[in-house]
Amino acid sequence: MRKYSKEHQWALVEGDKVFVGITNYAAEQLGDVVFVEMPAVGDQLAANDQMAVVESVKTSSDVYAPVSGEVLEINEAVVDEPEKLNAEPEGKDWMVVLTLRNPEELNDLMSKDEYLEFINGE
Repeated sequence: MRKYSKEHQWALVEGDKVFVGITNYAAEQLGDVVFVEMPAVGDQLAANDQMAVVESVKTSSDVYAPVSGEVLEINEAVVDEPEKLNAEPEGKDWMVVLTLRNPEELNDLMSKDEYLEFINGE
């Protein structure tokens, strides 16, 4: 199950793990990504906490945790080659994996259709 936030992050739930990244829309708005600052493995995040920073040639943008959880893993490939976020931000170029601490928080996120309607209204 994949859900989306109003801050343009996605959350893909697999068991008790949540893969998190930025949406295709966010990547397009940012332009060419040149640097990514990630949280540390073991960091405890609450939903809507700043989780990472993405810098592009145009701007810098905070990335927020869509759900609460502990950082289990960061995608080192994205750290080493930040431009990967422009290639497949909703695929293999995820940013972090969190534990799913509070499954009810997923109810505060949007479905794909709701998200598409949301960005079309922006």
